[in-house]
Parts: sequence; structure tokens; C-alpha cells
Amino acid sequence: MTATTGRRLLLVHAHPDDESINNGATMARYAAEGAHVTLVTCTLGEGGEVIPPELAHLTADREDALGAHRIGELTRAMAELGVGDFRFLGGPGRYRDSGMMGVPDNDVPGCFWRADVDEAADRLAAVVREVRPQVLVTYDEDGGYGHPDHIQAHRVAMRAYELAADPAHRPDLGPAWRIAKVYWNRVPRSVIERGLAETAEKAPFPGVAQAADIPGVVADELVTTVLDGTAYTDRKAAAMAAHATQITVDGAFFALSNDLGQPLLATEYYQLARGRAGSRLPEEDLFAGSDAGATADGPEDPAATPEEPAR
Repeated sequence: MTATTGRRLLLVHAHPDDESINNGATMARYAAEGAHVTLVTCTLGEGGEVIPPELAHLTADREDALGAHRIGELTRAMAELGVGDFRFLGGPGRYRDSGMMGVPDNDVPGCFWRADVDEAADRLAAVVREVRPQVLVTYDEDGGYGHPDHIQAHRVAMRAYELAADPAHRPDLGPAWRIAKVYWNRVPRSVIERGLAETAEKAPFPGVAQAADIPGVVADELVTTVLDGTAYTDRKAAAMAAHATQITVDGAFFALSNDLGQPLLATEYYQLARGRAGSRLPEEDLFAGSDAGATADGPEDPAATPEEPAR
């Protein structure tokens, strides 16, 4: 899609497929509405499990070719969402998938978990100054569910938010840019509990995930923003299906390699972490109230928390 509105959205994710599961409908909606959507993925997801038996040879303990394969999956997913600007932090393969917390891959040289945060954030700050987004989407401090790469993506994204806004930092990267609004991915507990109950009744998978298994689940009152992407359900489903080594999509449901069903959510949810909220909560637009906030020299403290909006 060609950007036509002047709106610019940046998403920072840990592995290919995270973007489609968390934000596929959001990305498709804003791309269709003429916003410039940029995705930065921090690793190739080399450590992922593989669902199709015929592709099992790609795993890290065999050919270690999964990362290269997942570049193709991400490319197909972005085509489904209408997103043309997608990149890997530092270039493809600069940071390796760190695996789940507590596994030996956490200590492999070059893994993202062991990356210097300021060095990685500097690379992302360069993207921020190039793209000049009004809105950034990433994970919370726990990475949504404690995965090392998700936690590190949060750290790097939030540090890049600070560095890009500092005129004294790397003027060679271009003028400072302060992102107006930062969001963390969320799922309201009531929504996922209803969805899982429906999954148990209707989904074709042998088991059903638990709310504790799903990243970003929080109490409903923490959700500030509800993004209706139902018009783009088919695009989100197609993007998720493009990540065929990682996801099985069946109608309104999907499963990861554990074969536990989950609902495919086309309405996506967020918590405003930095910036000024729109005039009412819940917001229905990530850009609500952002027009005056995105500036070249970022006036106020870049670590400021959201202001309380009218209800």
C-alpha cells in the first residue's frame, strides 16, 4: 500500500509471526487506510519449533536453516497485510533467537538476549529518525510472557524511543524525533476467557490453551485502546497462515506447535505506555491525540507516563 495520510506506525517484534498474531488486523487496517506501517523484527526465529513434518529438517538441531525459511514466511505475511516496509534489526541474522528462558541458547554468542541494549537501541533509533513514526507498538517489561527475546525487544524499543528523541545522540542519524505515543500489546482477561471457552466448544484442536499461556493478558481495566480490525480478519488469518512452520490456522481459531487451540482475535488491544491519550477511553485509534505530540525535537521528558484522559 502507498502511504497517503502522513500517519506512520512502527512495530517492534522479537520473531517472525509475533506481528501477525498480535497486530495483524491493526497493521492491515492502517496500511489500507494509507498509513506508513514499518515492522522491525529483532531475530529470524531460528530457535522455533516446526509444525509440518516435511519441514522438520530446518530446525536448529538439524540443518539450522529455519531462520532463512522464516524470512520467506514473513515476506508472504507482509504481502497479505499490505505492508511493504519490514526490516530485521541490524539486518537479517544480526541477532539470533535466544530460545525460551533458561535454555542453553540464552548464552549463545550473538543471541538477542545477550545483545548490548544501547547498541541494539542505536540501530533502532536510526530507523525511528528515518521513518519518524507518531506511534510505536511493542511489548511490556515482561515481554508479554517472559520470553527473553520479547523482554529484550521491550528494552531495546523503549531505549530507542529515548535515544531518537535526544538531539545530542548521534546527530549523524538525522534530526531528533520524539514518538508521540508508545503502546504495549495487551489482551483483556475477559475477552480471552470468552474466546477460550468458545475454542473449547468449536475448535478442531486436541486441546485448548490457558489464559496464562497467552502473551499480554491483563485485567480489563489496564486496556486503554481497542482497535476494531474485524474488516481485516481474513487478512490477519492469511498472514498467520503464511507462518506455516509456526502456526496452524483453522477458521476462527489457531494453534502453535503445542497444538492447543486459541481464538484468532481480529479486535486487537493495547495499553498506552507513553504519550497523551485521546479525548476518551477506550481509544479506538492508535493515533488519537498524536498529531500535536510528534515533534522533531521532543519537548518533554521522553519517559513521561500517559496523561489521564476524559472518560
